[in-house]
Amino acid sequence: MWIKPVGTDARNIKEFIELPVRLYKGVSNWIRPLDTDIEDVFHPETNKMFRSGECERWILENDKGEVVGRVAAFYDKRLFKAGKPKVGGMGFFECIDNQEAADLLFKTCEEWLVSKGVEGMDGSINFGDRDKHWGVLVDGHDRPPNYGMPYTHPYYNTLFQNYGFQVFYYQHTYHRTVHKPLPEKIMDKYNRVKQDPQYTFEYWDPKRADFFIKAFADIYNQAWSKHSGVATMQEAHVRALFKKLKPVMDKRLLWFGFYGGRPICFFLMLPELNQVFKHVNGKLDLIGKLKFAWYRYVQRSAKMFGVVFGVVPDFQGKGLEGAMVVACKADVVKAGYLELEMNWIGDFNPKMIHLLDSLGADLVKRHATYRLYFDRSFPFEREKEIS
Repeated sequence: MWIKPVGTDARNIKEFIELPVRLYKGVSNWIRPLDTDIEDVFHPETNKMFRSGECERWILENDKGEVVGRVAAFYDKRLFKAGKPKVGGMGFFECIDNQEAADLLFKTCEEWLVSKGVEGMDGSINFGDRDKHWGVLVDGHDRPPNYGMPYTHPYYNTLFQNYGFQVFYYQHTYHRTVHKPLPEKIMDKYNRVKQDPQYTFEYWDPKRADFFIKAFADIYNQAWSKHSGVATMQEAHVRALFKKLKPVMDKRLLWFGFYGGRPICFFLMLPELNQVFKHVNGKLDLIGKLKFAWYRYVQRSAKMFGVVFGVVPDFQGKGLEGAMVVACKADVVKAGYLELEMNWIGDFNPKMIHLLDSLGADLVKRHATYRLYFDRSFPFEREKEIS
C-alpha cells in the first residue's frame, strides 16, 4: 500500500469523493454528502480557514491500484492556545477495515503536522466549523445521519483507538416527537416567564432581517464565544450565513426571545435536509436541483433539526430554552413538522444535556471526537466541562 497526495489531479479528487460510495454500498442508513460540500473544504476561495492555516489530503492505494482509504490533515493557527500543545486536526477519514491501512493514513497526517510544528491532532474533524463533518459515529448506526453529521462504520472507533487516539469528548444527538407532551416542569417555567410582559418571543421576519441579524450576533457572541474553539461572529459573517441558509430556511423554525426589547435568546432550527439530499446522490446538477425542489417544497420532510440554542449569560437559568420550545410549538405543528433532532450536544455541556433530558428528549446517537498527542507521554485530559 502507498499514499498519494490528492493535489489538483482530477482523478485523485474523484477517487477522494467516490471512495465512501464503495465503502458504504449496501448500508441503508448512509446518505451521501453533497460533493460540493466536501470539495469546498479544500479550496482557499471557498474556505476562510486557509487565511490562518494549511491543509493537505491523501488517498491510499493497495497493491492492485485500488483506492482503499482517504484522509486530510490541517491546522488553524488561531486555535493554538498559549502554554498548551499546538493541536491540529485530521478528518474526512474513510478506510477499509484494516489496521495497517488506517495506521498509514494516521501516520501520514501525524508526520505532516509535525513538519508544520504542530504537536497533536483531533479527529475525525473538519477544516472548518464544527457543525459539519465532525466526529466518528459510536452509537446510532440504526438511524440515518442528519445533514452535515458523519455516518461512519462502527469499526472506525477501533482503528482510531488502536493507533493511540483517546476520546476527547462525545457529541450527543437527541430526538423528540413534536406531539409528545412537554413535562409539567417545563410548562411551569413557561407560565412563569409568560406572566412577565417584558418577555416576548417571535420568529424570523425577512422584512426585518437587519434587526434579527444584529440580534443573532449579539446573543451568539455573549452566549458562545468564550467557549473553547468557538470564534466570535461579526454581523457580516451572520449575514453571509443567513444568505447561504435562505434557500432552505423556514422562518417558523428560527425563534428569538426578548426582554424589554433586548435580544436575550434564540433557537435556530432547519428542515432536516438529508431527507432531501438522500435523493440527489451527492450532486446538485440540473436533475439534482429539480429533485431538491420537489422533496424540499412539494413532498416535504416532517423532520427538523436544531442547529443552536443561545441565551445571554445574565438570563441563563431562567428556563428560557424551554419557554422558547413552548412558544414555537403551535407554529411548528401548523407547519407540519412531526419530529426534532438536536445535533452536537457536547458531553462537556451538562446544562444543555440536562435541558434536553428535562424536555423528554431521547439520546439516539453519539459521535466521538478523538485526540492524540504526538508526544505519547504527554498527560491526556478530556475536554473541560462548560461551567
